[in-house]
Amino acid sequence: MTNSETPTDPEQLRAEIEQTRAELGETVQELAAKTDVKARAKQAIGDTRARVGQKVSGLKHQAGQATGAVAERASTAKRQLAESDLPAPLRRPLPLAAIGAAVAAALVVIVVVTRRRSS
Repeated sequence: MTNSETPTDPEQLRAEIEQTRAELGETVQELAAKTDVKARAKQAIGDTRARVGQKVSGLKHQAGQATGAVAERASTAKRQLAESDLPAPLRRPLPLAAIGAAVAAALVVIVVVTRRRSS
């Protein structure tokens, strides 16, 4: 502001001073907020927690949907196996798989024992 722009009316001058003080106060508050590392760190933590919470909520929803879909598929597969013309042992694949795993484990044990004896 130059001298030619300075208001001559005392009321205008007071109003201009008040406006300048308000702007200066806002600027000081903004600068103080930028230098307050602890408050900024807390704000960042809060923001991160909120984002993580939203993602967890979304993932829980997706997991619930996936669980429902898997349960439905398993139920359908079980019903189809029960209605199929396969022999009983093949309609119950879990015992068949357990027997296969036991045979494979026995073969591994036999191979390991024979190799140790021969060396």
